[in-house]
Amino acid sequence: MKKKKFRQGLKDGISIGLGYLSVSVGIGITAVSSGMQALTAVLMSMTNLTSAGQAAGIAVIATGGALLEMALVQLVINLRYSLMAISLSQKVDSGFSTGKRLFLGAFITDEIFAVASTQDEVCPSYMYGLIIIPYIGWALGTVLGAVAGTVLPFSVITALSMAIYGMFIAIFVPAMKKSPGVVIAVLIAATISAILKVVPVFSCISYGFSVIIASVTGAVAASFISWRKRSK
Repeated sequence: MKKKKFRQGLKDGISIGLGYLSVSVGIGITAVSSGMQALTAVLMSMTNLTSAGQAAGIAVIATGGALLEMALVQLVINLRYSLMAISLSQKVDSGFSTGKRLFLGAFITDEIFAVASTQDEVCPSYMYGLIIIPYIGWALGTVLGAVAGTVLPFSVITALSMAIYGMFIAIFVPAMKKSPGVVIAVLIAATISAILKVVPVFSCISYGFSVIIASVTGAVAASFISWRKRSK
């Protein structure tokens, strides 16, 4: 039974892994073009399985941000994974010890959570199989991107580094089509981010804290507006 579940997890993780392979190439290129060593970029991908978190982390490092800034940025961006883990914990079987919960919780991403949530019951063997190929794909893609970033011409690197932003657009546009609340949150966050970037009086605010201010304000404002609409 365990081997069967493991093989099923491997099969379900193939499409996620292929997607991660292509996306993380952009992460590797972005990291190297920001002045990070290729090995450092790869180690970051191997210990931090989150695209938005890594992209923001690279930007904070490149701009010389403080450790507190980095911690707060990662907290805001990756807090959703804690909620996903709590939700998924309602489906795990008795084979999940505390240690296995903590270990596998570190590998939960949007896609892995979505696939695992389709199961009636989740066992450790299935989760081990599900995370292997996405993890390898994410790390391998970063390696390819980091190597490419050290040998390709600057013009090509600049073009390829735009892939990570295309991924973000592909993530939030479908959600915007389904939910007006997401549209409001994105527009408010984008507006605040632009204001903090171009208005001279806000030039003292670092990149990391700009992300925190825009994200939190957008989410809170969208939640309040949606609540007001429902209460009428």
